[in-house]
Amino acid sequence: MGTWVSFGSVVLFFSWFFILSDTCFGTTRNIGQIHPGFKGSQMNWVDNAGLFLLSNNSNFGFGFDTTTDVTLFLLAVVHMGSSKVVWTANRDSLVRNSDNFVFDDNGNIHLESGQRIVWSTNTTGKGATALELQNSGNLVLLGSDRTILWQSFSHPTDTLLSGQDFVEGMRLVSNPSSNNLSYHLKIESGNMLLYVNFPTPQPYWSMGTESRRTIIKVGDDVSSASLDSNSWKIFDQRQGLLWQFIFSRNSNPNVTWAAILGTDGVISFYNLQSTGSAVEQTKIPQDACSTPESCGSYYVCYGENRCQCPSVLSSRNCAPGFASPCNNSKAPMQLVDVGDKVNYFALGFVSPFSKSDLDGCKNACLQNCSCVVLFFETSSRSCYLFDQLGSLKQSDQNSAGFVSYIKVSGNGDPGGNSSGKGGGGGQKNTQIVIIIVVVTIAVIVGLLYLGFRYHKKKKMVPEFPDDMSEEDNFLENLTGMPIRFSYKELEDATDNFVVKLGQGGFGSVYKGKLKDGTEIAVKQLEGIGQGKKEFRAEVSIIGSIHHTHLVKLRGFCAEGSHRLLAYEYMANGSMDKWIFKANKEGVKLDWATRYSIAVGTAKGLAYLHEDCDVKIVHCDIKPENVLLDEHFHAKVSDFGLAKLMTREQSHVFTTLRGTRGYLAPEWITNYAISEKSDVYSYGMVLLELIGGRKNFDHSETSERAHFPTYALKMAEEKKLKEILDPNIKIVEEDESVYTAIQVALWCIQEDMYLRPSMSRVVQMLEGICAVPEPPTSSQMGSRLYSSFFKSVSDGTTSSGHGTTSSGLSDYNSNAYLSAVRLSGPR
Repeated sequence: MGTWVSFGSVVLFFSWFFILSDTCFGTTRNIGQIHPGFKGSQMNWVDNAGLFLLSNNSNFGFGFDTTTDVTLFLLAVVHMGSSKVVWTANRDSLVRNSDNFVFDDNGNIHLESGQRIVWSTNTTGKGATALELQNSGNLVLLGSDRTILWQSFSHPTDTLLSGQDFVEGMRLVSNPSSNNLSYHLKIESGNMLLYVNFPTPQPYWSMGTESRRTIIKVGDDVSSASLDSNSWKIFDQRQGLLWQFIFSRNSNPNVTWAAILGTDGVISFYNLQSTGSAVEQTKIPQDACSTPESCGSYYVCYGENRCQCPSVLSSRNCAPGFASPCNNSKAPMQLVDVGDKVNYFALGFVSPFSKSDLDGCKNACLQNCSCVVLFFETSSRSCYLFDQLGSLKQSDQNSAGFVSYIKVSGNGDPGGNSSGKGGGGGQKNTQIVIIIVVVTIAVIVGLLYLGFRYHKKKKMVPEFPDDMSEEDNFLENLTGMPIRFSYKELEDATDNFVVKLGQGGFGSVYKGKLKDGTEIAVKQLEGIGQGKKEFRAEVSIIGSIHHTHLVKLRGFCAEGSHRLLAYEYMANGSMDKWIFKANKEGVKLDWATRYSIAVGTAKGLAYLHEDCDVKIVHCDIKPENVLLDEHFHAKVSDFGLAKLMTREQSHVFTTLRGTRGYLAPEWITNYAISEKSDVYSYGMVLLELIGGRKNFDHSETSERAHFPTYALKMAEEKKLKEILDPNIKIVEEDESVYTAIQVALWCIQEDMYLRPSMSRVVQMLEGICAVPEPPTSSQMGSRLYSSFFKSVSDGTTSSGHGTTSSGLSDYNSNAYLSAVRLSGPR
């Protein structure tokens, strides 16, 4: 009997041991990875807020997260500091606390809800060995050789994190709003757009029309987007940077950002490192009235959260009187006039249903049972029909708006212009018929007259060859285009391309003279592929920009395979040959001329940054791109170009563009690129203009070799004269020298937010505003650049008979300077 008691005690002991062991194992959080055989429910980790896996840096957790209904749970990735859910597996199929998460021995991961599987990675038999929560917040299923079999970054929900690539084919989908309406973001047709998920989705925002974006490159389609530092960067298929959208002044690269598509259809940007995950003021879209649910269907949004029902619907409780027009066939339908001072969020992003007159547009809506609203633009005769209506909005003050009609049930007084009987109806119809006849006759006579004028004019104009490609037609139809020359005209103007002014990255530049005596610089593009791309960018952008301090494009040739550009001729070439010792040829520029060049260059850049229709970042400011006319007036060239680098040119440019020695620190440190990068390059050029030397000269002493570092040191020691070119004479009381030095030091600040805008630079140089004392200590950018150039200049290769320099001797050579002249007349 005692033996049986002892045996029973042992069995009971081991039973309790295994129960307690299972509980202990279940409540232990895993760090970094979990492996096949893992299984558990929310109850197993209730003491750890349901989370069973942490990233190595403990910034992110993965597990069961509580919803507003405390009995239902999400399987989610959560940012631990802010408690924000950044990814979910089952937001449409919530589970209970007893439902299991399973990582089975076959390598598949799934989530159970009772007897159903509500989510799975579908990786059975693919050799999965571990599920890893990375420090970036990416949940990754790994194979035996750490190949990625599945990752949460490829299946976003409503949130994008720093470093997460959003590519064509993905969708960012919001949670449903209180009206059970959701929104989605996707890349399609070469653009990134936001849609409201009506039965027929309607777009309401696109990055391509966003006025706050910075355009880096033109002509290519959007392929991907990624949050990088404080900006949203948009890339083409070759990962070339097209645009960027800067959403914060905080450029700390260690901050983790989250872009969240909210239930109101607005994308907000959150700093997850900040206490309480601070949200930025910048939103997409910024105007609340540009979202589909700003006021509710059929209401007009007037800004500042003010909504108003159109007067024609006020007697109908601001509703059309039916649930669905197609299910209301017995009741008559009619259109009521909402007026011509309203707009609709989707009109700027959709194509018209048809081109017709207003009556044709109204008939099209009445005959289509799905149509609930029409918008008609009188100037273009464009008719837009929609099968669902969100919030309307007030038209801009400078816009005539659209004529708009809403379909309503015919029962009751519509309060609009419904058809009906009344005195004088026959007389009114007669007047309408007379007006139509007169207008028709006038239109026919006008068309005949225009046809006659066109035919007569065509006879007087010399014909161009018939082999017009699609690109030729594109260029011909651009508004504001320069003069179009034939190839023969430019061949004659250059005397068969005899006098060569220089060599550009896409062709040679020749001096020419038109029949009226005007001197021009003709750039003959060489190479069909890249040359055509360069040509399209230069003609479409440079041709539409006119400013005293920007090189003017006078004309172009697009005949057959020939691609030529005709610029105004700049008699004194580029600035570099007038300020650097190797190129001066005994001629020196006095200080007044140099100062005038500095001011002119600044004005040209200020125009590109602030006064163009679209902000243009030059990205390659250097002395070779500042050209001088016969009076030494400065003009900036090579702006607005979409560069396509060949492998041979890669030694000149960074991953995007810009010449070594003039690049702002953010190019190397991977911060957001903006017009402030041009300001830095301008500061370098201004220093060279002041000092009469290159920013790096290996022939100088080690202290003086890197000129910006030396200039900063001299400024700290109040020895500003040491910075000035010793070959020029100045008057002691001339304050412009010290103004220029201080402005240059402001421009080359490491922190881009400390650099002034180019318009402020112009004001400081012209004495309109005072120049404060610039900070000069601890310039990381100068140290970085100094060490960078030193490493290049010290790099040598040993040969049998001595040492051959492979560094800055090449950089400062005439051959190198010729190699970096990529575009524009020289």
